[in-house]
Amino acid sequence: MSDLLYSEEEEALRSAVRDLLTDHCDAPGVIARTESGTPHHLALWKALTDGMGLAGLLVPEELDGQGATHREVAVVMEELGRAVAPVPYLTSAVVATEALLACGTDDLLRDLATGTTIGALAVALNVAPGAAYRVVRHEDGLLHGELTGIADAAVADVLLVPADDGGLYAVDATTATVTPQTSLDLTRPLATVTLAGVQGRLLGDAEPAVRRALRAGAGLLASEQFGLAEWTLTETVRYLKERKQFNRPVGGFQSIKHRLAQLWLEVVNTRAAARNAADALANGDDVDMAVTVAQAYAAPVAVHAAEEALQLHGGIGMTWEHPVHLYLKRAKADSIAYGTPGAHREALAALADLQAP
Repeated sequence: MSDLLYSEEEEALRSAVRDLLTDHCDAPGVIARTESGTPHHLALWKALTDGMGLAGLLVPEELDGQGATHREVAVVMEELGRAVAPVPYLTSAVVATEALLACGTDDLLRDLATGTTIGALAVALNVAPGAAYRVVRHEDGLLHGELTGIADAAVADVLLVPADDGGLYAVDATTATVTPQTSLDLTRPLATVTLAGVQGRLLGDAEPAVRRALRAGAGLLASEQFGLAEWTLTETVRYLKERKQFNRPVGGFQSIKHRLAQLWLEVVNTRAAARNAADALANGDDVDMAVTVAQAYAAPVAVHAAEEALQLHGGIGMTWEHPVHLYLKRAKADSIAYGTPGAHREALAALADLQAP
């Protein structure tokens, strides 16, 4: 196992991404976008991809990517989680990219690496790695069917669609009907994709590509959950130092200190689990074990951190103007993305050969 501490390059990357998000992704702006019906911040996406080249971190340099590893992607995911950034980074730069890497589709990888094309794997967001997923019908060279719960499909340019013949097909999103679904997390909206006899380009075998993509998505989602939990803890501590009751800072009360101390332990443990998953993905060592551990632990911690932030902010935390509701909704939605904690615990038990009595 590699050193899980952040390297100087990773810290420099974090600083650059955080500065960009501070300038372009403030909480009032994110809330306003959720109210507009078009939550995706495409100008921010362009800055992240065209300006910084972050969409191509996992893509080899010979394909116009950065040739980096999952460790660098994890740092970006942490910062996007801290900002609840409404950009399709996880779905395009991670999940769709991993599926294309499995298929060896060089031209589409170039397009995704530059950020000029946004990709989305047409598998429901709640599907865990290795679990069954819905497919469309391939008949007479055309694709027919409906797929639900597809994250960021509304802004995708290309959809990667699994079919019943075992193939994974690239479909021009303009030929599909994309219908928004009611989503708890308005910053990562879901949609239903309907294909009524559309053409698709065969990329390769769907099963290994989908499994690889979902495994990477689950592993790096833990870094987003860590970033979210860290922000909510930091912001809650800051608020409790300022908020006073009985002429004393609320954070000085012993019961509050105990709650914050417990939460801090959970958050730092989440960082370790998330870093281990990213490192395993980068090196190929015990990947399934590292990913299941990270998701089984990170998901409930992110929810707990957001719930504590909401409660400890008191009345102001219940207002729409305060961003804590964005973090709680993202945490709850993330807790069922790429498999629930329970599903990952079951997978972990099977990997460790620890069967229930």
